[in-house]
Amino acid sequence: MRTVLMVAEKPSLAQSIAKILSKGNCTSRKGLNGACSVYEYTGNFEGQTVRFKMTSVCGHVMSLDFIGKYNNWDKVDPAELFSKAPTEKKEANSKLNMVKFLQVEARGCDYVVLWLDCDKEGENICFEVLDAIQPVMNKGCARERSIYRAKFSSITDTDIWNAMNHLGEPNRNEALSVDARQELDLRIGCAFTRFQTKYFQGKYGNLDSSLISFGPCQTPTLGFCVERHDKIQSFKPETYWIIQAKVFKGKDSPLTLDWNRVRVFDREVGQMFVNLAKTSREAQVESVTKKEKTKQRPQALNTVEMLRVASSALGMGPQHAMQIAERLYTQGYISYPRTETTHYPENFDLKGTLKQQANNPFWAEEVKALLSTGLNRPRKGTDAGDHPPITPMCAFLTLDGWRLYEYITRHFIATLTQDCKYLQTTIDFNIGKEAFSCSGKTLISPGYTAVMPWQGIPLEEAMPDCERGDSFTVDEIKLVEKQTSPPDYLTEAELITLMEKHGIGTDASIPVHINNICQRNYVTVENGRKLKPTNLGIVLVHGYYKIDAELVLPTIRSAVEKQLNLIALGRANYQQVLQHALDIFKRKFHYFVDSITSMDELMEVSFSPIAATGKPLSRCGKCHRFMKCIQAKPSRLHCSHCDETYSLPQNGAIKLYKELRCPLDDFELVLWTSGARGKSYPLCPYCFSNPPFRDMKKGMGCNECTHPSCQHSLNSLGIGQCVECDSGVLVLDPTSGPKWRMACNKCNVVVHFFEHAHKVLVAQESCDNCDASLVAVDFNKTRTPLPAGDTQHRGCVFCDPVFQDLVELKHATMRHSIHRGGGVRRGGRGRGKGRRGNPKKPKDKMAALAAYFV
Repeated sequence: MRTVLMVAEKPSLAQSIAKILSKGNCTSRKGLNGACSVYEYTGNFEGQTVRFKMTSVCGHVMSLDFIGKYNNWDKVDPAELFSKAPTEKKEANSKLNMVKFLQVEARGCDYVVLWLDCDKEGENICFEVLDAIQPVMNKGCARERSIYRAKFSSITDTDIWNAMNHLGEPNRNEALSVDARQELDLRIGCAFTRFQTKYFQGKYGNLDSSLISFGPCQTPTLGFCVERHDKIQSFKPETYWIIQAKVFKGKDSPLTLDWNRVRVFDREVGQMFVNLAKTSREAQVESVTKKEKTKQRPQALNTVEMLRVASSALGMGPQHAMQIAERLYTQGYISYPRTETTHYPENFDLKGTLKQQANNPFWAEEVKALLSTGLNRPRKGTDAGDHPPITPMCAFLTLDGWRLYEYITRHFIATLTQDCKYLQTTIDFNIGKEAFSCSGKTLISPGYTAVMPWQGIPLEEAMPDCERGDSFTVDEIKLVEKQTSPPDYLTEAELITLMEKHGIGTDASIPVHINNICQRNYVTVENGRKLKPTNLGIVLVHGYYKIDAELVLPTIRSAVEKQLNLIALGRANYQQVLQHALDIFKRKFHYFVDSITSMDELMEVSFSPIAATGKPLSRCGKCHRFMKCIQAKPSRLHCSHCDETYSLPQNGAIKLYKELRCPLDDFELVLWTSGARGKSYPLCPYCFSNPPFRDMKKGMGCNECTHPSCQHSLNSLGIGQCVECDSGVLVLDPTSGPKWRMACNKCNVVVHFFEHAHKVLVAQESCDNCDASLVAVDFNKTRTPLPAGDTQHRGCVFCDPVFQDLVELKHATMRHSIHRGGGVRRGGRGRGKGRRGNPKKPKDKMAALAAYFV
């Protein structure tokens, strides 16, 4: 029997598709990576009985990066990244072992059906999957087709079976356009980011951003926000005057009239018109106009409109809204949420989709009325040729994601409803020789606003019954002084509109670019989801304008996006487009480097020199003067006498460590901690930036240092292999007493032990069973947990029965994930060459420790 491997983009998607295609008759098992399940069943394919295996990836299998040495910021000139630096595809998440997992499942398979998301990114992932599995699949005859692509827009029985019955082929051109975008963003972004980060962080101490990043899409996005900020700052209010008139007839409430001249900017002129109007105590009705008007129902919903409404009406950031939409999609509640189309295809089952909502208590009445009276064909929109508009696919009543689902559903129902109709009444008056008017709206038919009430016609006071020639008494007429007001900061919804208009990003990447400028501390999100640029964001954009405006204007990126779309359509050569764009930005980069002083002049005004920032903390090992600790991101130490800056671990607190010094360079040690419930370890500032041993990498603390005799090193304080990760070592935290603990120097595992002990020391001897170092503990006489009142005991933390009840496994509470280089451990715990081999790992480490790890 032949085997068909089917691959979806997410585990939840694979489960849903397998359940539909197998009609619920499938078995499941976990894959070797633990993250993806495999669903198996027997069925028909291409006229034969086959065994199906349905599984998934977790997004991109591979990611693009430079080869090893070009990732070293200190040793590579950023200019080399445009051409000389080779790139390679690496596993996007090495912990998932996705390539190995796919190869294990694909071995011996005859066909593959790719169920990746149907957009350009999905096509790109198709070929990442094929590159992994084709070498191990069965080789059929030369004429036999073995690769199939499923095209679908929702996770419904109809759509999935339709996709299965009309399989196509993956689109190589669309995948290439994504490859080109990835390489452009990598080379351009890294070159500019590395240069300006090193240049400015080496000069200024209060930038408060760990990365001064540049992105071909990110920077124009920031540019829109700063452009609005500049308009606000340069705005000069002007005083103007309007005439306010109130009239009444009989016992009716007074009417406030609008002056037809609107406003004047000269007070004397305004007073002249007031005097002319005051010559009459009556207002004559010149005309009464009644006109029926229509407020059109919305077009079908696409991604950009969904993100706009999510931000402006629901208070959700674009990235958060997109995450919720994707979750609703994979669970089968809505159609694919990434689409530019606002037009339903002619064969779309609108009535069937609407019937799914007939029992939802929130809009059942409107839906049943529509089904009985007949659907109104949706307005004609734009067909971008990708996916149908975002549509609810089945009923949904749970809290998670409800607000977004409710909007999507109400929008869909509204597209099938009648337009809103209202009567607009306008009354024109003459007071003396000056013309005034007032108008009001009266609802005729609510139409779609019954299901989208926030767009309804507001209730207004009824207009009085009158006709031409009627007279009203003038109650009041006066000149009112006002001032023009500046525009407000851009909202996320307005920014999304500008990005779409100028071709910056795609429906999928727009939320990412907005999120990036927030994370980089270039803008802050204020009340009403308004984006206010920070000093850093403002200075960067103004600097780009001074050096090369095209770096921040949307024009050049928009042109590149058009070229990338031509690759996707097969009308442009991938290599030529890539090389042409890189040549342009390479020249721009060299000019930017040569002209950086123009931006630096702006930086000097807004930020403090690094030597004038921070507070004294620890002594430099070279000049023995105090170095200043700079807390603003990225936190670091600076010696103003030596003019040297030293990196520190991020997202934690730094303090002096007992005035102890590193035996290698005489720098005072500092202690990094992520909080009372987190990890802490000492480090030498110089060694942290300049690894002293060949088996160490930049960014390692004393808990990873392989110094053979230093009392703070891994060699002296390492106890044994981590009970969870494969590469970490549990290291005693000498500052943790009296609540002693040891922590993994790679992952966030923390082991608490020997509370209230006076001393905990790591012995030179090791355990005969697991090869971990023995621990000597000295307890208080009055609080010793040892039998017979003993206060001292030496044994293995993992194997000694006396220690079993005194050990507790936890996970450190980290403010953010720590990104540090990892070292290769030598010997039992890195004590030096020839000490002993790696500690023995229990056959089932968690089961072996379950007796006393909770």
